[in-house]
Amino acid sequence: MNKHIVLLAALVLLLASAVSVPAAARDDAGYGRLLARHVADGRVDYAGLKKEEAQLDAALDAMARVDPAALSPQAQFAYYINVCNAWTLKLILEHYPGIRSIKEAGSLFRSPWKRSFVRLRDGVVSLDDIEHGILRPRFHDPRVHFAVNCASKSCPPLAGAPYRGDIVNAQLDAATRAFVNNPKNTFFKDGALHVSRIFDWYGEDFGGEPGVWAFIHRFADAPLAREMDAATRHELVYDPYDWSLNGG
Repeated sequence: MNKHIVLLAALVLLLASAVSVPAAARDDAGYGRLLARHVADGRVDYAGLKKEEAQLDAALDAMARVDPAALSPQAQFAYYINVCNAWTLKLILEHYPGIRSIKEAGSLFRSPWKRSFVRLRDGVVSLDDIEHGILRPRFHDPRVHFAVNCASKSCPPLAGAPYRGDIVNAQLDAATRAFVNNPKNTFFKDGALHVSRIFDWYGEDFGGEPGVWAFIHRFADAPLAREMDAATRHELVYDPYDWSLNGG
């Protein structure tokens, strides 16, 4: 009798682990395969992705079944980044191929980011709800601005793999460093440091202009860091934003 109880308990534990592990990671599988096939160097093959929209829908369904409360803080952070990026792809596909900018996915009365169409386990929310209601206030990490993708050419590129809780810090560092050190995004001209308008829109997340300068210096590679150290003034210029689609 005791032997049967032990075997039954072992079986219950085995089944529980088989259920809980995929629950934390199942948003990665299908979404990750789509990223691998249709994202290269931050450019998205929307034509190819459109042909596999059913697979994206399946990945979104899997994400919606995940209980974020059951995840670690790091896994939650990665999960919500993936949700934001995957549903942005869905938003573009709803209008593709007749779309040149994500702004065209909105209307005269509502921006695309305020539309409630993102399905989560506990309800339907907007992209703004995810980014400004969860990611920014809950995790207080400005690196998120270089992970969340807005399907635009001036936006930090969409990663070619899902974010994962166990490596999310390394992924965020890599995304931030790549964006900051791209000479198209960060460069000196006439003694001023030209930077992305992201640093203007979300200046409070970086601690104002002094914080922006310090943040960029923190992630700058040696050539950019030397230029910053040699600068006689810490003047920032926020460059125009190109909202055209980040299609391949």
